[in-house]
Amino acid sequence: MKKRYRFPVWILLSLVLLLLVVHLALPHLVLNYLNGKLADLGEYQGHIEDVDLAWWRGAYRADGLLIEKKNEQVQAPLFTADSIDIGVSWRALWKDRALVGEVVLEQPQLNFVDGEAADDSQTGEGVDWRDQLEALMPFTLNELRVVDGQLSFRNFEADPQVHVYANAINASLYNLTNTGDREQGRVATFEGAAKLFNQAPMEATAHFDPYTDFEDFDIDLRMTGLELTKLNDFSNAYGNFDFAAGTGDLVMEIEANDGQLDGYIKPLLHNVEVFDFEQDVENEDKGFFRGIWEAVVGGGEEVLQNQRKEQFATRVELSGSTKNTDVSPFQAFVAILRNAFVEAFSARFERSLSEEDE
Repeated sequence: MKKRYRFPVWILLSLVLLLLVVHLALPHLVLNYLNGKLADLGEYQGHIEDVDLAWWRGAYRADGLLIEKKNEQVQAPLFTADSIDIGVSWRALWKDRALVGEVVLEQPQLNFVDGEAADDSQTGEGVDWRDQLEALMPFTLNELRVVDGQLSFRNFEADPQVHVYANAINASLYNLTNTGDREQGRVATFEGAAKLFNQAPMEATAHFDPYTDFEDFDIDLRMTGLELTKLNDFSNAYGNFDFAAGTGDLVMEIEANDGQLDGYIKPLLHNVEVFDFEQDVENEDKGFFRGIWEAVVGGGEEVLQNQRKEQFATRVELSGSTKNTDVSPFQAFVAILRNAFVEAFSARFERSLSEEDE
């Protein structure tokens, strides 16, 4: 009787040993494979610290992802994430015979940098990220979920340095697939919520075509209750003024069709104080003429605001084309958006406010 079961037992033990070896070796093989793919991303390079496998749910977890510009002149990495969980949907595999995956990014951070030269700037250009995504995840991507993320706009050359950020980002991207029907148009959807400067709640939705370079999309965004003094580094660098007090709301709607932008940015500012005697005139760092300029800006806002509601509203039309031979579509979009924000918060007082006061 013992001899009858000796052979199957050895087979079972051999299989167990083989699975153990594979379990121990495969994470290192996957880690080396991923780091090989990330080592050369055009103008960028990446690295992952560790990989863990979860066989029971068909997933693996990559910890410590870093993607940075190769020239090392930019003072912040393009992208970091504490961990990335990549899993395959068993339901889709057994029911539809389709390899469908879901990705969860835990505490990711994305940094855009505005510099005087191209080497000092960082927009993610120079890499076809869709090709990289297909290489790392060769399956249909059903959902990409962001947990406690942060998106930053930085300018390290301004004085003081500019850091505008949205944190506590919890969002989902649906149908960001590499096998979708391109005839469907804007198949990808974004839904998310965040806080601007860890204070003002934001919510946004978007639809876009993942197969075009910022040529077809629509974005709706709403932000409320921002303390305007938090924008001072940005307004000082790009508008040459700052806020002494006040709060602000913001509504933004943008649509692009074949690279042509159409939309608006509409800030609503409450109890705004731009000119403050102690902050602006007595501040030796600003100088006399800077104080005079802020007095003019503050005085214009005081005249044109809705006195009863103590609020000031303006609407900045957003238009232009992302098709430019000199820069990429994304860079063109960022430039148009940045200029619109500067215009919105530097109060173009020649605009009529009758529409906003209705």
